[in-house]
Amino acid sequence: MTSPTIPAPAPLHAKRWALTVDLYEEGDDTRARAVLETPERTLEGNGSSHRNPHDLAIADIGDEYAAGRALIELGRQLLRAGAVDAAAEEDGRFG
Repeated sequence: MTSPTIPAPAPLHAKRWALTVDLYEEGDDTRARAVLETPERTLEGNGSSHRNPHDLAIADIGDEYAAGRALIELGRQLLRAGAVDAAAEEDGRFG
């Protein structure tokens, strides 16, 4: 006995957005720039960190703080863009 053929599910609508995080170190300071590129817009977030002179000089820690802060700023911008687009859609101004 053969099993019935189950139709394949419809393909999902997939998108890919490019996110780049660049890190710049100078002495005890680290700066990060996070850029998100979508077909509709490009958003940029910036963050920084400063090493406490009493802490060990471990570059990865400063990178993580600076990048995390840049991504938080970028996330806030993305949420704000979504809210603006949603409001425009409600008013019939989107698109």
